[in-house]
Amino acid sequence: MIEVSDLTRRYGKNRGIDNVSFTIPEGGIVGLLGPNGAGKTTTMNIISGYLAPNSGTVRVAGFDVLENPNEAKRHIGYLPEHPPLYLQMTVNEYLFHVYELKGLRRSDRRRHVNDICEKTGLCGVSGRVTGNLSKGYRQRVGLAQAMLGDPEILILDEPTIGLDPRQIVEIRNVIREIGRRRTVILSTHILTEAASLCERVLLISNGRIVADDMPEKLADAAKGSAIVLRSEGDREDLLSLLSRLDGVESFQPMPEAEPGSYDFLIEPMPGTDVRRQLSAMMAEAGYPILLLSPKKSSLEDIFLKLTDEGSPEDEKKGGG
Repeated sequence: MIEVSDLTRRYGKNRGIDNVSFTIPEGGIVGLLGPNGAGKTTTMNIISGYLAPNSGTVRVAGFDVLENPNEAKRHIGYLPEHPPLYLQMTVNEYLFHVYELKGLRRSDRRRHVNDICEKTGLCGVSGRVTGNLSKGYRQRVGLAQAMLGDPEILILDEPTIGLDPRQIVEIRNVIREIGRRRTVILSTHILTEAASLCERVLLISNGRIVADDMPEKLADAAKGSAIVLRSEGDREDLLSLLSRLDGVESFQPMPEAEPGSYDFLIEPMPGTDVRRQLSAMMAEAGYPILLLSPKKSSLEDIFLKLTDEGSPEDEKKGGG
């Protein structure tokens, strides 16, 4: 559905994105994850045809966004970070207005708008002025306008930013349902959002794609050789015991997980397996091992490992 090839976009001397390439097939939810200023918004603006790259190409449903912009845009529904609402219009008035702006010509116009209101949970507020709605409902209205015309692709830029926890859950549920029938690309800097919503994550940092895979596979790839030990016993004795363990680069206590036991994070030296030696030492000291397992890497670990929090440009200049 989307082919991005060697995209570069500059802002003066700074690069918003640098030689970005990826392909997204039909269906599912793909997350563009990265810190603020990494290049997420720039990438989405180019895909949607709002911004032109300095070099590179984007094809949407087979159409080049620059050469055939109208054909490409017919396949896209776009929700920018700040929904483009007319706050003096009612929800229905606004959606019918956007319907006309998109040049849609359907015999079931009213039924189509009503159906989208139902899918986005707007039926109860369709007669209210958008300026009087909560931010969560305004976000739903923005999502509804993106869905008008049943585009195969939805591009959502930070769709839950600024919402309260309840509103975030509601919007995520709507997006999850939409992703069953459409291709959804969403940008986010919220790790839990990418992990819970996305089947695939493109991790972007300083304008470059630094990782591309399923969240759980990224976690496996980032997993090191660190192990977690849980044992009963005297804490100081356990620390002394671990200090005598050969082949260990570092070890540190972890927060207590079970009453009466202690957890330690052990970092072996590269290529070293200390489990047998550790088990023997613990048995000789008479300390039972309650847990001995590899440390699980989270999406947060990957994010911190692969991204540089420093940004070459300010978000407001388009490098989001």
